[in-house]
Amino acid sequence: FLPLRPVEFDVLLSLAAGERHGYGIIQDSEERGITSVPDVGTLYRALARMQEQGLIGEAAQREAPESGNELRHYYKLTPLGLRVAQAEARRMAALTRAARATGLLKPATS
Repeated sequence: FLPLRPVEFDVLLSLAAGERHGYGIIQDSEERGITSVPDVGTLYRALARMQEQGLIGEAAQREAPESGNELRHYYKLTPLGLRVAQAEARRMAALTRAARATGLLKPATS
């Protein structure tokens, strides 16, 4: 599965905090300061692909609180998705350490 596409890792990051619907994933990305938030089409293609791969699953549908009786599809992280997200985070951390070791990035400040 590695390396993950940025949109896929972003979805896994969002779902690691709990179940979310598609627009909720986009909102979470914006709140985390992601500058390249995926458009709706890209996100839903990624969600479908990730479901097929077994990285995420569909949770129970729920009514959208702000709209009458519109149902929203919620997604959740699967155990496989969690392991893949953790492996990708470790891979990215190793790349960041290498970039600091070579002087490409400045050391992190505390």
